[in-house]
Order: sequence, then C-alpha cells, then structure tokens
Amino acid sequence: MSALFQSSRLFDALAAVWLAALFAVGGQADAAELLMFEQAGCPFCEAFDEEIAPGYPDSLAGQVAPLRRVDIHADRRGGIASLRPAVFTPTFVLLDDAGREVGRLQGYPRRKWFYPEIDALIARLPPGEPVSKTAFD
Repeated sequence: MSALFQSSRLFDALAAVWLAALFAVGGQADAAELLMFEQAGCPFCEAFDEEIAPGYPDSLAGQVAPLRRVDIHADRRGGIASLRPAVFTPTFVLLDDAGREVGRLQGYPRRKWFYPEIDALIARLPPGEPVSKTAFD
C-alpha cells in the first residue's frame, strides 16, 4: 500500500473515533448545524444531492451537525444577522450550538474529500458540543 493511502485510512479512522466520542457526549436540544447555501441549477449542488445527501443524516457528521438547506437567493446569511454572507453555491457553514460560525467550506469537493473537509470543521467545535436530539431517537 502507498504511504498516502495508509495515512488517509488512518485519518479516516481517527476522525471516526473522534466523531463517535463527540456523538456520545451530547443529547441536548440546541445543537451544531451545517448550513448548505444552494441554488437551483447548480451542478455542484446536484452532485452533492446525488453523492452525499441521501446518507448524510445517518453519518456521524450528520448526527453531530444536521444539514439545513438555504436558498442563497432568498437569504445569504441563513437567518443569522452576524453571519458573513455566502457568495458561492454550494457553501457549507458549520454553526455551533449558539449559532456562531465555526468554519465554512466553499464549493463541493466531491465524495472523496467532502467528509474529511467537514470532519475537520467539526473537530473545531468546542468540547462537549451538544448533538441533535434525533441522533438518540
């Protein structure tokens, strides 16, 4: 195996362990959230819908930060006045349980890189960040 492939697998395994630990500590109603700014006709939004969206709610990332879609033409801030406006679609913005931006991913890097990028954002959440109550139902 190549060193790059081995390090990628190690990163994936460590990210899964970290997310599982974060997943286990939460359970409160206020939770982190992943905003997705999108627009009709966006080919990258459509690729996300095909490759990631069906399984996202069941993923560890989806349990920690449920997805909320926002039409970029209707609201560039996702209803949060202090949020820097989204400019491109898709733009993914991770919010903590207080509605503060933790980080963002502009564009969709395809299936191979989406979860590593989102997991890196989730790793920035404060320790003990509450997760969605639906994760425990």
